[in-house]
Amino acid sequence: MIDYKLHIPGPVNVSEETYHAMCTPVMGHRSTDFVDLYQSCQPNLQKLFQTKDPVFLSTSSAWGVMEGALRNLCRKKVLCCMCGAFSDKWIDVAKRAGLQADPLQVEWGQHIDPDDLKTQLASGDYDVVTLVHNETSCGMMNPLKEIMDVLREFPDVISIIDTVSSFSVVPIPKDDWGIDVILTGSQKALAMPPGLALFTVSARAFQRAEQTEGRGYYFDFLEFRSNHAKGMTPSTPVIPLIHALNYTLNKIFSEGVENRHQRHSRLNQLVHKWAEGHGFELLPQQQFASKSLTCLKNNLHIDLAGFVKTLRESKKIAIDGGYGKIKGKTFRVSNMGDETDKSIGHLLSSMDEVLEQFLPA
Repeated sequence: MIDYKLHIPGPVNVSEETYHAMCTPVMGHRSTDFVDLYQSCQPNLQKLFQTKDPVFLSTSSAWGVMEGALRNLCRKKVLCCMCGAFSDKWIDVAKRAGLQADPLQVEWGQHIDPDDLKTQLASGDYDVVTLVHNETSCGMMNPLKEIMDVLREFPDVISIIDTVSSFSVVPIPKDDWGIDVILTGSQKALAMPPGLALFTVSARAFQRAEQTEGRGYYFDFLEFRSNHAKGMTPSTPVIPLIHALNYTLNKIFSEGVENRHQRHSRLNQLVHKWAEGHGFELLPQQQFASKSLTCLKNNLHIDLAGFVKTLRESKKIAIDGGYGKIKGKTFRVSNMGDETDKSIGHLLSSMDEVLEQFLPA
């Protein structure tokens, strides 16, 4: 039985109200009741994605749509912007799908430089670019607007943007910035259980998909589009999570999207101030630090595994002791989802109490 509060980078804590929404009785996924549920989500989804394009619901992790997007859109070669564990993985996914792919690689914690992207795209070798907006592995948020400004200069290059841990945390105006594909998942800032991916596709990306063979079926963008026109999904959807999504969307717009963005920024700064007060350093540069979580260096050389374990056992709070090759060298604290000043205050005071026993005498 899980008896601790999640402040890891995802999945994040899920409210009782969200779980209650999931208990709404299921209906046939080809019924008019499901069509009503599906279509009731669309206006708020389009507002939240800041797009006039349809928003599709996929019963999968976001990785399914990430792979599917490559199969739908790449006819020549993929340029994978790589700056952390998840963006680094995307090139492996591309090659396993039988596609040609090259890296634009920086060290974890560093951001993708728009000028470097422009230089590589000028070769004319690529027709797709992949980017993780907010790298949870290292707590770094890429300069997405500036990157999209570069991509506007290359109209034959389709952009696929992972916003799994930034969606609804900061403004991401899809249409205004000219993003082709935005994808996200249910388990991060939306504060729902895992299992549902959301994505939206531009008209020119659909034109590319129409010309691309080997799209498969489950993640075929054209199948999503044709079923969307009927208020349905191509395959059996995870109906309880769509009920939760409908509840979550209404809650977001009740709070106000701008207020939600401001809340995430304010809570993120509280964690940064706590870190600074104790002498911990951010892994990324301050101006590129994530707004949904904080990744801190273990520059005080504490027993990080012991700190994380003791916090979970004594305070019933789970944070993360680092990911991949920087595990043990960093730790990560999430502030995304339904967190409040009160809940983050409790987190930080609990960390204070536990940290004392791990600091040098």
